[in-house]
Amino acid sequence: MPAEDGHRVSCHLDELLAARGMTVSALAEAVGVTPVNISVLKNDRAKAIRFSTLTAICEVLGCQVGDLLSVRPTTVGQPG
Repeated sequence: MPAEDGHRVSCHLDELLAARGMTVSALAEAVGVTPVNISVLKNDRAKAIRFSTLTAICEVLGCQVGDLLSVRPTTVGQPG
């Protein structure tokens, strides 16, 4: 993650999709968003996500928000 992004949230969508044998395109269609939006989230480039999208992703994948997102710990010298 580039330092200028200023957030430490990591998305685990790649692992969840792999575990379920699902593609970005299939998830995007099931959720009702574009594959580009799912890809941005999957690659930790998202700056925000709508609660409705987050809810839909969790429903489709059968997971909880904490399975999808986590916060990385701060490192020495990194603003927290």
